[in-house]
Amino acid sequence: MYTYYISVGSNMGDKKGYIHSAFQSLQQHEAVSKVITSTLIETEPWGYTEQDTFVNGMWFCESTLDPHQMLGLIQCLEKGAGRKRLIHWGPRTLDLDIILAYDSQGAMLSLNDATLVVPHPHFWDRSFVLEPLYELLPTFTYKDMTINERLAQLSE
Repeated sequence: MYTYYISVGSNMGDKKGYIHSAFQSLQQHEAVSKVITSTLIETEPWGYTEQDTFVNGMWFCESTLDPHQMLGLIQCLEKGAGRKRLIHWGPRTLDLDIILAYDSQGAMLSLNDATLVVPHPHFWDRSFVLEPLYELLPTFTYKDMTINERLAQLSE
């Protein structure tokens, strides 16, 4: 059994509708259990800023799917929402990223290959990822810093 923290975002069309529909699909998947969502927040775009605001959040789930299988599943959810990858960090109907993954012993996984990097390479620099993660995992520590300390640092 693996534990995942998956960031979720949308800034096109029915933003909350896309997120809600994908969340329901994840809940109903036979290899996924105990799905929990953070509060959804509205945030400014990051990277490519000439686009609409985002609705962002974080999902926690447990699954028998390994990280590459989970990546395949969330990419199917994105495709189901009509996601098109036209501009790097550009507008999207649904954006799902595996931020953190833990094995059945509770050890954080570290993966870096051609298709998947976990922990997500930019998560520690993005408040729109850390704020919802803090709601679900307030005791999280990374690089000898608590998530609360990092959020304070990013807001300076």
